Amino acid sequence: MRRPALRRGGAGLALALCLAGLGAAVAASLMSGAVPLSLAEVVTAIASPADASLRDASILWSVRIPRTVLAMLVGASLGISGAVMQGLFRNSLADPGLTGVSSGAALGAVGTIVLGEHLFGRAAALLLPVAAFLGGLTVTLVLYAIATRAGRTSVNLMLLGGIAMGALTMAVTGLLIFISSEQQLRELTFWSMGSLAGANWNKIASLSMCSSASLLLLPPLSRTLDRMSLGEAEAGYMGVNVEKSKLAAIAATALLTGCAVAVSGVIGFVGLIVPHLLRIGVGPAHRALLPLSALLGALLLLLADLVARSIAAPAELPIGIVTAALGGPVFLWMLLASRSAEGD
Repeated sequence: MRRPALRRGGAGLALALCLAGLGAAVAASLMSGAVPLSLAEVVTAIASPADASLRDASILWSVRIPRTVLAMLVGASLGISGAVMQGLFRNSLADPGLTGVSSGAALGAVGTIVLGEHLFGRAAALLLPVAAFLGGLTVTLVLYAIATRAGRTSVNLMLLGGIAMGALTMAVTGLLIFISSEQQLRELTFWSMGSLAGANWNKIASLSMCSSASLLLLPPLSRTLDRMSLGEAEAGYMGVNVEKSKLAAIAATALLTGCAVAVSGVIGFVGLIVPHLLRIGVGPAHRALLPLSALLGALLLLLADLVARSIAAPAELPIGIVTAALGGPVFLWMLLASRSAEGD
């Protein structure tokens, strides 16, 4: 049995377009803001900070560069997570939220915002990313335990269990929101829609460590997901340890998505539409799909952040509104395309 093949020329063209688009988006992100900067000023402040004005260097290194880097890391993490989930479930409509990571992380963050000051005092604000990550990881582990029997994990049971766990965590989250104060409610609303406004080098460092750990799993995962696309039994005949592969895929997704949600809030649709669109252009082979999903996810979220910062300037829209406005129509198109394919 052969592994899924790349579409001729598709991967190279997609790589070139993603890199070119990402370069242009990075330049636009560094130049745009309340204080516009020219490309020459940006280059000078980065290449030779001593020759740049104090204002330009401070804006770039304290605000815009951390925000740009964080947007790329979050987008790449969500893009890879979506590609892995769609490969694991063998369903192009799957996304990282199916494992309960996003809803669990949201519960951890909301609980810290509403109850953290009473429990931890001023340290609650510092614990917010940690609580979000632990919430997502806890829900994923519970879901994995529910779906695993006699050493075998049922993907279908995990899918249904993810829906149930998502509903349960959202119910608890809703209760916490109900008892929150007006100030807490405003913070919850903005966080639940996603934001990169709080980008800093500490968040970048924590997300980079999570991403680096997960990237080590990508080469073996790409081969495994290619084989599992033929079916679990067929993958087993080809020498794949199916159960360990499922656990590795779920762990990588939980780590990437949980850390992304912890530093940026809940941002939807990136993990859903990025790998689906790439499959149309480059085919289903994961050796190209996973790295391209990282690049396109980074590009998409960086563009969404640019729109969020610009469309209502000097105010800032939650980035989740922008990704939902883009992802909603694309998701409907995906559903209609799937229905047409089934009709054929």
